[in-house]
Amino acid sequence: MGQPTPATDDGWWRSAVIYQVYVRSFADGDGDGTGDLAGVRARLPYLAELGVDALWFNPWYRSPMKDGGYDVADYRAIDPAFGTLAEAEKLIAEARELGIRTIVDIVPNHVSDQHPWFRAALAGGPERELFHFRPGRGDHGELPPNDWTSEFGGPAWTRLPDGDWYLHLFAPEQPDLNWAHPAVRQEHEDILRFWFDRGVAGVRIDSAALLAKDPGLPDFTEGRDPHPYVDRDELHDVYRAWRAVADEYGAVFVGEVWLPDTERFARYLRPDELHTAFNFSFMTCPWDAARLRRSIDDTLAEHAPVGAPATWVLCNHDVTRTVTRYGRADTGFDFATKAFGTPTDLALGTRRARAAGLLSLALPGAVYVYQGEELGLPEADIPLDRIEDPMHARSGGTDPGRDGCRVPLPWAADEPHAGFGGEPWLPQPDGWAAYAADRQAEDPASMLSLYRAAIRSRPEFGDGPLTWLPAPDGVLAFARAGALCVVNLADTPVDLPAHSALLLASGPLDTAGRLPADTAVWLRS
Repeated sequence: MGQPTPATDDGWWRSAVIYQVYVRSFADGDGDGTGDLAGVRARLPYLAELGVDALWFNPWYRSPMKDGGYDVADYRAIDPAFGTLAEAEKLIAEARELGIRTIVDIVPNHVSDQHPWFRAALAGGPERELFHFRPGRGDHGELPPNDWTSEFGGPAWTRLPDGDWYLHLFAPEQPDLNWAHPAVRQEHEDILRFWFDRGVAGVRIDSAALLAKDPGLPDFTEGRDPHPYVDRDELHDVYRAWRAVADEYGAVFVGEVWLPDTERFARYLRPDELHTAFNFSFMTCPWDAARLRRSIDDTLAEHAPVGAPATWVLCNHDVTRTVTRYGRADTGFDFATKAFGTPTDLALGTRRARAAGLLSLALPGAVYVYQGEELGLPEADIPLDRIEDPMHARSGGTDPGRDGCRVPLPWAADEPHAGFGGEPWLPQPDGWAAYAADRQAEDPASMLSLYRAAIRSRPEFGDGPLTWLPAPDGVLAFARAGALCVVNLADTPVDLPAHSALLLASGPLDTAGRLPADTAVWLRS
């Protein structure tokens, strides 16, 4: 292929609306029940009409799919279930013609156990140095080298027939790379160039704070500082080198960085490192005005010193869908089940999700929309014998896994499988067709129509800072440029502040013109 024009960094990412595509569940173009690039290409007009600025694709690379594609066997090949590299190149180009940029996912902490490096390492080659192999402890090496546990449950070590153990912070099929080795660093810089050369505008970095490990691999001690594998200082050299590559192309990064220390979080966003990082405190807040305001304030404050824009997200491929979360009793966020308490009231959750959509889209910074959020999809209950997420099995069945938010999308209410394509790889619940995009497109009161209108009207808020306005308890109200956003999280209706026009509402006002509970409005000042 010829060299495409590199992406241009014109600051678009600072206020972009970015749509997350989980390819396997987006749209099935060839009828085999698995979403693919042909399906995405066919739906590009839908995404353009939605008004998004970019698409973030979860890993679409060749993979055994032991963890939904996050076990990558070849970064330079598209998984055959999704299509070909040529199709990916066409998709990137066709989206760009519609004004939509492409962001790809990179998983630098680990690779698949089917990756050529790991297979060569198992055969005793020098590639063994590219991973973390260690002898075990105990009289006969029968115990893991340390006490680290996997993010998916169980030990973070697996023993091989030769007696050695290898490290995997996730599933055994995902061996961790040794980022102290220069070949690992060089390979990833080459991978970045490979995709930037194909017109990709940015990269999302999975588990961005986990790459570096204490070379001694010590036991984990609560409160140990520095942590043996989270947020280690040597990581910043990696991302400074990556930033130099991205700057050659005008490309951008967004990091998945889960850190409670706001000062250390902000270090990843210094001008010579990552452009943005996901903000998870907002996503994990319950439906509570004071806590949401504190999260917004804290997020803006931690980004201000480094001049980086905030990012706002309500849901993703790892978290229970917004409608279901907000329809549950407020018992606090549970990181094990990725949800709030039970039971679920979908009508309540939908009202709140509509209001939360307007809130997030009014805030300064970039917004990420997970596929299906614009349709108001709830979390699906997956039959136990159909669950594929390794988190479920490795937790002994106590973690429901993440498949409930990954069910294939409904596109056409009157077609088989709600227009997704062939029989979906995960079962669609009864009544899924009621959420179909074609039906919602004809309903001005639907969630899809709300999202389309909100994205279209979002420029009313300009690109300036946020100013909080006086408001009753349980109400969030702020101004940006010439627009106001008011969200009522209280139990009773409230009067609207003075305004010249009603721009958009997540639900109808009451007969007295007041803002009901669990409703948001955009106003022109």
